Amino acid sequence: MAEKSDKAKGEKRFDIEEDLSKVEVPNVLPVLPLRGIVIFPNQIHPFLVSRPASLRLIEDVGQASRVIGLSAQKNPEEENPGSEGLFARGTAVRILKMLKYPDHSVRVLVQGIARIDLLDFVQLDPYFRAQVRRLRETVESNKELDALQAHLVSQFSKFVSLVPYLPDELQVMAMQVREPARLTDMVASYLKIAVEESQDLLSTNDVRARLEKLIVILGREIELLELGHKIQSQVQTELNKNQREYYLRQQLKAIQKELGEGDARSSEIEDLEKKIEAAKMPEDARKAADKELDRLKMIPPESAEHTVVRTYLDWLVSVPWSVSTEDNLDIKHARAVLDEDHFDLEKVKERILEFLAVRKLKSDTKGPILCFVGPPGTGKTSLGRSIARALGRKFVRLSLGGIRDEAEIRGHRRTYIGSLPGRIIQGLRNAGSNNPLFILDEVDKLGMDFRGDPASALLEVLDPEQNNAFVDHYLDVPFDLSKVLFLTTANVLDPIPPALRDRMEVLELPGYTEEEKLQIADRHLAPKQLFENGLGDQKIEFTNEAVSEIIRSYTREAGLRNLEREIGRVCRKIARSITEGETAPAQITPDALHRFLGPRKFFSEAAERTQEPGVATGLAWTPNGGDILFIESTRMSGQKGVTITGSLGDVMKESAQAALSYVRSRTAQLGIAPDFFEKSALHIHVPAGAIPKDGPSAGVTIAASLASLLSGRPVRSDVAMTGEITLRGKVLPVGGVKEKVLAARRAGIKTVILPRRNESDLEDIPEEARKEMEFVFVDTVDEVLRHALRDGVEKRPESAPAGAERTVLN
Repeated sequence: MAEKSDKAKGEKRFDIEEDLSKVEVPNVLPVLPLRGIVIFPNQIHPFLVSRPASLRLIEDVGQASRVIGLSAQKNPEEENPGSEGLFARGTAVRILKMLKYPDHSVRVLVQGIARIDLLDFVQLDPYFRAQVRRLRETVESNKELDALQAHLVSQFSKFVSLVPYLPDELQVMAMQVREPARLTDMVASYLKIAVEESQDLLSTNDVRARLEKLIVILGREIELLELGHKIQSQVQTELNKNQREYYLRQQLKAIQKELGEGDARSSEIEDLEKKIEAAKMPEDARKAADKELDRLKMIPPESAEHTVVRTYLDWLVSVPWSVSTEDNLDIKHARAVLDEDHFDLEKVKERILEFLAVRKLKSDTKGPILCFVGPPGTGKTSLGRSIARALGRKFVRLSLGGIRDEAEIRGHRRTYIGSLPGRIIQGLRNAGSNNPLFILDEVDKLGMDFRGDPASALLEVLDPEQNNAFVDHYLDVPFDLSKVLFLTTANVLDPIPPALRDRMEVLELPGYTEEEKLQIADRHLAPKQLFENGLGDQKIEFTNEAVSEIIRSYTREAGLRNLEREIGRVCRKIARSITEGETAPAQITPDALHRFLGPRKFFSEAAERTQEPGVATGLAWTPNGGDILFIESTRMSGQKGVTITGSLGDVMKESAQAALSYVRSRTAQLGIAPDFFEKSALHIHVPAGAIPKDGPSAGVTIAASLASLLSGRPVRSDVAMTGEITLRGKVLPVGGVKEKVLAARRAGIKTVILPRRNESDLEDIPEEARKEMEFVFVDTVDEVLRHALRDGVEKRPESAPAGAERTVLN
């Protein structure tokens, strides 16, 4: 323990015992280092001495003149400072009293005599002794100095009034002090300022400069004290307000108790406790709910945190932890419901019935994760609703199109203002069941940005091995999703990340045939549109011929949306005519369609566009189903070369190069001049030029187009083809056979040439299409040309220039 002031103990004396200005100060004095305090002349100050060297000094001088020098340490933390560790300016003091304590420390009471300078240390051990020089102060009184002194007294009086531990008598004492030097030392000794600042005042020998410094310091201290008083007053006012509100609330509780009325807050807590008990949460969720409920009891209702905790508890108790619906495992009933709502789609219906059969034999089986992939309008979303109805489960739909934030799936953490659980938990809460049928619509339209990847968040949701402990960021407790039957829908599989695709069982929903569309229109679309347009009471019939005409001439799609839209358009026209006083027609026939729908929008171009050599009909797959495309080739005089146009991708351009190389290698067999390529330029074009196209399946079509152009034999108008070719003339299998065949059928094509290895895909093609159309399976390009090209060779009149209109010679 070092030499410290006893100011904090309130033991300072305020009377000055005697005038020590005439006491002699020896030239050599023992010097005692002080830690954290500065002693000013004429002031009485107690401090504690405990260091051995300092105790030895006090003991030696106690029997002599009792005059010693005091100097503050530059570093208060230093236990044994050297002579260089003391300030050169100190104070000569006289020891008034000494009191020894049982722990051998000594409490010393001293009174300052004068300022001194430490000139040279003559002894360092066991304690310091130094030559000193006493500094005397001469002050010439003037009006400016008197004004500074008066201002200092005023400031000090104000300071004393603001400091609770200083007695008011100090104000009187300050007024009685006439000497400005003595006043400055007195005021400085009562300021709680840094040692460096006190030392600066001690080192300032000029009284006027000391007055000015003290006025600045006092002004700063008074400002801080007033600010502290203001803050304290505000706090006290708030405390008094809270205390008043507390007493009023306690009185209100007592009054409500006397009247037999319940306390709203107590009722709220009791209501939450009942809901937590009724929710039958798992252990982790129950612990979180109990913990938050205990917090809620301690948080005042006025606090913002109260609303946050209350909202969290509301979500916890409203999530269906233990509420389930019972599955209807009657397979015949499920089959009847599915057939009632949807025509065909046998593969999907069989898969649902298989799930029901397994569930009937094993009740704890996990639900499959099915992905319905198909063109727009094929009934993917409505099929999910029908499956939910067949199973007797609640139906929840979540559209994933355009979602870019991972928090939409997993929820926001409660640290954010306005945070909520993710869409999965919200859907379950809205359903009120922990085993609904949950359809995630448009899973191929998910986005991704700086807020995270929602597709990655779905990996846990759609994994039966992990989703039994799905943790939403908001709830922050596991929830079992294994009882949920998840279905997803997509138009194409390519945008879906491989890891997510691997977790789903893909079921393809291809486009509908014309017969299927007729059945669906008769059973569902026409009755629905008649009812929605106010014609339910009218006996209006759409004939099969009229619906077929709408399908062929007014729509070009794999699904049903445009067909329903056109039927609705007819119904609206009829509704308008009825309101205008006309009679509704009993039947809608093909002849009436022009009046209702206007001119035809689509025509079968296959027959007329393949009447001349160089044009072949191909088949393509698109997200909207299948479609036909035309490969056009022409030959021009000039330098050899080939131009390929039509917004083609690299793969399709390479297929065109491979087809040209094959045709050049078969000139003799095809009856083509061997040097045809040296004397002419070729141009291959695939309309429509604004639509991007790619893929290898047009290889056989390009080869047929080139062979037709160069041999002069037109391609049969009723033939369409698809297949990838090699330089050896082999035909490789392709995908999307069903969609392509249905597109050919819609366009009036009678014969389709397919790779032999796609023969097994005929099983997926509807029986009506198989009966109406001829399928030719080939292994080589030679077989393709044999079936596709006509036998007759077209010849151009000798007088006609190159590129003139050709005629076919049979």
